[in-house]
Amino acid sequence: MKTGYRLPEVTFHTRVRDESVGGPNPFRWEDLTTTSYFAGKRVVLFSLPGAFTPTCSTYQLPGFENGFADFAALGIDEIYCMSVNDSFVMNKWAESQGLSNVKVIPDGSGEFTRRMGMLVRKDNLGFGLRSWRYAAVVNDGVIEAWFEEPGLCDNHGEDPYGVSSPETVLAWLRDAAKVEAA
Repeated sequence: MKTGYRLPEVTFHTRVRDESVGGPNPFRWEDLTTTSYFAGKRVVLFSLPGAFTPTCSTYQLPGFENGFADFAALGIDEIYCMSVNDSFVMNKWAESQGLSNVKVIPDGSGEFTRRMGMLVRKDNLGFGLRSWRYAAVVNDGVIEAWFEEPGLCDNHGEDPYGVSSPETVLAWLRDAAKVEAA
């Protein structure tokens, strides 16, 4: 369990849209840190094996995107999707998914994922190093709740999904809100 754990401080190399750049690819580099993303906010962070992969693109990401209002009603300021993919891939995936609520975080080198203890080998699928699937509720950089798929290991033969689903995280937030209100 990582509840109570402070997120590791790393720098993420992102590409952000900037119309002043001009041309067909109006993006510039912008380095953002863990603090940039998480300080002073209560967020849901979910991490997955890869952009454009079936479970991630069909269930997990759309579920968080479409459920954003429900999360916001329970005190969530932002929802972040992280993967061990570079910013170019994450931005293109966000565009292809039509995201307006979930923000993507590129962990291109896997440094954040490694320091979280969630970096696994997926050589059996030709992916190399990737994130194990998990989600967390993070309050001001500290993990409030942790949702890790079972079987964390290198070259897992399956892609477990359920524990880190939007439905599971939302159910936890609803239960926590009831306890807090009581």
